Amino acid sequence: MTREVPAAGVPLIELQDIRKSYGPASSESTDDAESLPPAMVLRGISLKLFAGEFVAIVGASGSGKSTLMHILGCLDRPSSGRYLFEGEDVAGFDADALAWLRREAFGFVFQGYHLVPTESARENVEIPALYAGMPEAERRVRATALLERLAMGARLDHRPSQLSGGQQQRVAIARALMNGGRIILADEPTGALDSQSGAEVMKLLNELADAGHTVILITHDRNVAAQARRVIEIRDGQIVADSGGAPSAISASTAAPAAPAAPAASRRNARHAPQASLAADLHEAARAAWRVMWSNRFRTGLTLLGIVIGVASVIAMLAVGSGSQQQVMAQFETFGVRTMFVAAREGSVRAPGAPLTLADVDTVRGLANVEAVAPYIEDRVVVRRGNVDHASEGGGTTVGFAHVLGWGVSEGLMFEEADEQRVAKVAVIGQTVRRALFADGTDPIGQDVLIDKVPFQVVGVLAAKGTSDGEDQDDRVVVPFSAAAARLFGHQNPTWIGVQVRDMEQATQTAEAIETELAARRRVRDVRVWNRVEAIRVQSATARAMTMMLGLIAAISLVVGGIGVMNVMLMTVRERTREVGIRMATGARQTDILRQFMTEAVLVTSVGGTVGVAVGLFIVAALMLAGVPVVFSLLASIGAFGCAVLTGLVFGFMPARNAARLDPVVALASQ
Repeated sequence: MTREVPAAGVPLIELQDIRKSYGPASSESTDDAESLPPAMVLRGISLKLFAGEFVAIVGASGSGKSTLMHILGCLDRPSSGRYLFEGEDVAGFDADALAWLRREAFGFVFQGYHLVPTESARENVEIPALYAGMPEAERRVRATALLERLAMGARLDHRPSQLSGGQQQRVAIARALMNGGRIILADEPTGALDSQSGAEVMKLLNELADAGHTVILITHDRNVAAQARRVIEIRDGQIVADSGGAPSAISASTAAPAAPAAPAASRRNARHAPQASLAADLHEAARAAWRVMWSNRFRTGLTLLGIVIGVASVIAMLAVGSGSQQQVMAQFETFGVRTMFVAAREGSVRAPGAPLTLADVDTVRGLANVEAVAPYIEDRVVVRRGNVDHASEGGGTTVGFAHVLGWGVSEGLMFEEADEQRVAKVAVIGQTVRRALFADGTDPIGQDVLIDKVPFQVVGVLAAKGTSDGEDQDDRVVVPFSAAAARLFGHQNPTWIGVQVRDMEQATQTAEAIETELAARRRVRDVRVWNRVEAIRVQSATARAMTMMLGLIAAISLVVGGIGVMNVMLMTVRERTREVGIRMATGARQTDILRQFMTEAVLVTSVGGTVGVAVGLFIVAALMLAGVPVVFSLLASIGAFGCAVLTGLVFGFMPARNAARLDPVVALASQ
């Protein structure tokens, strides 16, 4: 809805039969209280106020003058009646539109000063301009000029607790003028001041009236009211006298000229336009939040402790869980994570077992989900170089050995298919054999060794595998399968067959298929399959579940810390209810209040998250030095920090929303 610029003679403010009531009247009897009507504070107030007037509303305590001021300043809504601002009914204004009107048209001077205790004099004056979106540099210049004009230039950076009552009232007046202050609403501005300070404040109000500001003075002191140019007396919620004429009948010709105003349509658009950049809002909210946190360092520290413990626990426990998982997987990876082994069962005196054959190898190779096979024939051998003998495990295998078992060479080369075809006398030795035979530092590649008195040339050194199942896997020498069968062991029966599967999820079915097919070919079920793949899968799943469980246990600490944040924020909102009212009176929207308290919650958890990450890294480093298997995860650290910030958002929302929904009048009246 838009309207034209008010015509000459249209009141700046017009009240039509304004009534205000609060709940049922008090009574000692509950039944009586329910039967009594609401307590009426204002009883049909009708009033016209014109731009440029200096009006005093005088009345005894309980007469309704403060309630009338709250309605005039759009801090409260009437129970009935119409409030017209420049001819426009404010009943249709939402909360943000009322905030815009308070910010752009009104300046409040409260009896109790109502300054934000954590802000300096200049910062208190800047608050209305902050919510109006004025740039920081411009705000600072204007606030400084206003305070210097009111003889407060030497106390720009003083907090309210460092100022006298008169000085605080001057700061409040400067704040009322920050956005122009077309209408100054002064509630008992001299009530808490000595006579000299009170006289100075009244002089300032007269000067503002002379400059064209509309001044509405609320007071119980008739001597103070007499200094105004129009005195309205209120008693029992009704106007009983008006020195400027009968209520609702004041002529526009007697009013002072109005200050120039923007077109109404422009003001309506301004209410719904962005007030300031998000970056500027967040910067100011973060600055104010940090100051509040610093002023309550002990309580903030206790709140941070829960977040710090939670984040550090997540990082440390996930590192330990991942380290344990990696250690388990490393043990299984000795012979490949997708490898299972087939061996003949041991026979008995009555039923001697039959060895595996190369035909069995071909049968296994042809099964579905089998990617590669490697037959392996082994026995104990003696390896000699010069006058050094070393008993070791001797094995013969095919070129698929390296692929199936994931066991390559660290030096030299693995033997090739051509070596297998020509029964070449070449060997690849393990690390333990190398240390035993080449302790003098000689390069083993190209050297000749005797394996059970048969000369072989060393062409490679196997990569280190370490110990598995109590056996030194590096204490072995490997030759081509054909050479082992013909020159060392005298038969071609594999001791076991290494089988690499394609899909680990099908490992159990593959193992069953191997046993079934070999039983059909051999006419007896006399082979066993060591299904390491399934064991690895189960162990891996178990380790992942354990890591997840540790992470969830640690995450509980974050939740507990989040609950602590919510409790502290609820307490903070309760303690700073009046500050919320002050900010609303100076033009803050609900979103501004919500952003302020959400920023505080996120700032607390962000600081706690940062400290928690540092503590977590320290714990992980200490565990590494102590030899505990840990795996640091940058992703886990980022995730823990992100969860901490998310905790602030989630648990800070309800207190922030409660603060944003406070009624300005109720908030200002809180202790």
